[in-house]
Formats: sequence, C-alpha cells, structure tokens
Amino acid sequence: MSEPLPISFLSDFGLNDEFVGVVHGVIARIAPEVRVIDVSHGVPRGDVRSGALSLMRAIQYLPEGVALAVVDPGVGTDRRAIAAETSWGYFVGPDNGLLSPAAAIVGGSLRAVTIENPELILPSSGATFDGRDRFAPAAAVLASGQATLDELGPKVHPDDIVPMMLPLPEVGEMSIEGEAWWIDAFGNVQLNAGPDELRQIGVSVGSTVDVVVGPLKRSATWVRSYGDVEEGAPLLHVDSTGMLALAVRGGSAADFFVLRPGGRVMLRRP
Repeated sequence: MSEPLPISFLSDFGLNDEFVGVVHGVIARIAPEVRVIDVSHGVPRGDVRSGALSLMRAIQYLPEGVALAVVDPGVGTDRRAIAAETSWGYFVGPDNGLLSPAAAIVGGSLRAVTIENPELILPSSGATFDGRDRFAPAAAVLASGQATLDELGPKVHPDDIVPMMLPLPEVGEMSIEGEAWWIDAFGNVQLNAGPDELRQIGVSVGSTVDVVVGPLKRSATWVRSYGDVEEGAPLLHVDSTGMLALAVRGGSAADFFVLRPGGRVMLRRP
C-alpha cells in the first residue's frame, strides 16, 4: 500500500468520557500515519438503527478507506466482531446490523471475516470495550497495510452478515404512510420517503400537505428551502441526503409535530 487509508470513525460514545480519545490513541500507537475522521459520536446510546442510518447518510461523502463504527449494546455476548471488504473500502464493527445499510449503499460486502486473531486484539481483563480492544486495532492494521483482511480471522460469507431491516413507506392514492427516521440537533425530522413518493400522490413543490401524527393533524408546505416560508412556519423539503424532511423555520419540527425517531407519520393530499 503506497498511502495509508483514512479511518472514518462513528460511535455512540459521546464526548464526556475518555472512550473516543482512547480509540484514537490505540490507532495512533499502531499506525501513527493514519488520519482519523470523526463522523459522529452523538449516536443515541445503544441505538443501532440510528447509528446505521447515520453511517448510511455519510458514507458517500467519506473518502474511501476504513469505516470504523461502534454502536454495540451486545458487547461481551456472542455477537460477532467483523471486518468486511467492499468496493469502497473496509467496514469494521459489531455484526448487529450497524454496518449493513452503508455497505449496501456502496455495492455490498465482497468478503468478510470475524476478528479473532489474538495477535491483533489488545489483551484485556474485561469484555466491554471492543471498540478499543478489537475494532480499533483491526481498523488500524487494515488502514496502514500492516495486515490483510484474511489475517484478522476466519471467513464469513457476506450473506451471513446481520442485515438492518429498514421499513419502506406505504404509498396510497392520496397519502404516504411512513415514519420518522432521524431527528437532527435542529429538530428537523427526516422521513423514510422521498420526493418521488410525494409526486405519486399528486403533490408538487409549492403545494400544502396534511401531516398526521396520531390524532394530531397539521399542515406543511413543500418548498425548496427554509427561506421560502415565514419565521416559525412549518415546511416540507428535500434534505441534504435526498429524503423528505419536516422542518420549522427557526424552530423544531420534532416539537411542532410531536415526533420522535420511529414515530409513524402520514402525509396526505388535502
């Protein structure tokens, strides 16, 4: 390998504890020449689906290399620690569905192994920090070329990697039934539907739709940007990843529409 690969690192560790810094430290001790990009460490604790969606949204904008993702509520159990090769690069993390959507976006896993080589695992008396002991060393040696994928451990068929089942929207004649996939720090709510589904029910840019959440019905206008509505007004737009999102200019759509991740949402043509 002529140049080391960058490592893109995502986790639910947060920044209050030393966990993120320790993982950086392990990588730096093994492969000081490798650059680490912190994608996010604010994934809700133990929320594998949120982590998977975050990595999926980010992967097409990250440099080819190694994706190190750790959202691992099953650490210390019999869930597998895996590394997978794709046409984009390598994915390293727990085999709990976290890696699958992003790997699928870049064409799917070509080869995969379980991380079991004791020479490439940090010795530890505990079994609760695989991000430090197992995943960071694996990512570091792959990124630096100090080890090949096959040297990490036994082969796993790519089809046996745990998938992440993501629900599809249900499109009717006048409505779309979907759910809130993601709520960002601004309170914007990404939905699991795109603009094509909205057009299928006869809605176009500039039109108003009913947004139904449980017994609550409110309206939002489909616009191109926040500036197309007045301050405090709700809106529906296509977000930076190409999905439909609810927003409130200068406010929180999550609060306005009373939504949380996974909440059911209906978009209905009036």
